[in-house]
Amino acid sequence: MAKFAVIGHKGRMGQALATAIEEAGHEFCVGVDLGGDPAPVIGQCDVVVDFSSPDALAGNLKAARVAGIPILIGTTGLEETSFAAIEESAKVIPVLQTGNTSLGVTLLSALVRQAAERLGDDWDIEVLEMHHRMKVDAPSGTAKLLGEAAAAGRRVNLADTMDSGRHGQTGARKVGDIGFATLRGGTVAGDHSVIFAGAEERLTFSHSAENRMIFARGAVRGAQWLIGKPQGRYTMENVLDL
Repeated sequence: MAKFAVIGHKGRMGQALATAIEEAGHEFCVGVDLGGDPAPVIGQCDVVVDFSSPDALAGNLKAARVAGIPILIGTTGLEETSFAAIEESAKVIPVLQTGNTSLGVTLLSALVRQAAERLGDDWDIEVLEMHHRMKVDAPSGTAKLLGEAAAAGRRVNLADTMDSGRHGQTGARKVGDIGFATLRGGTVAGDHSVIFAGAEERLTFSHSAENRMIFARGAVRGAQWLIGKPQGRYTMENVLDL
């Protein structure tokens, strides 16, 4: 049985995490929310799970470093400064950062990378995602994760090939671009598809989230796996040994 600290525990994901932690037979050790300081309390726990906000990440990483415990980061909408802070912290403690903790999406990402590696540039890649009307960042962290997988398969940088701003007279599609389309509405927990469009054929990989509990259960499994690991940067693919 492991002791879990949850940052952002009053949010929807935080509540789902509390349920998933109990389901897995672990202990919800402490919860920290907006305005709270994790530093004085997380030292009594075995692992930290952070689903709070990008603005809080630097402080949460510092608290985990001081306490000397691993941290799983599921917060999305991160900027380059956030990733730099993650890399620095990974020199001291185990850090698992991901845009999606679903085990199904983790496997999907591996399949997308393999397809992109084996199919040529004459196969166009489009990432389509839909989420509930309240989601504030776009494209979603999962869409970016899948785009990164496709770019890794092609051995290119996503930043150099990403096309997410089509509007008006855009001209013909550029060879090698990885396109993104974002939909928002209703209460959709998360739908993602990666389309490989070739000459007279299409290959589509899809994943539908029916409830955010899938993310909570995946996060619990990932955090449990992280306990006892040496310092370093980890992903959900490491958890599934992909």
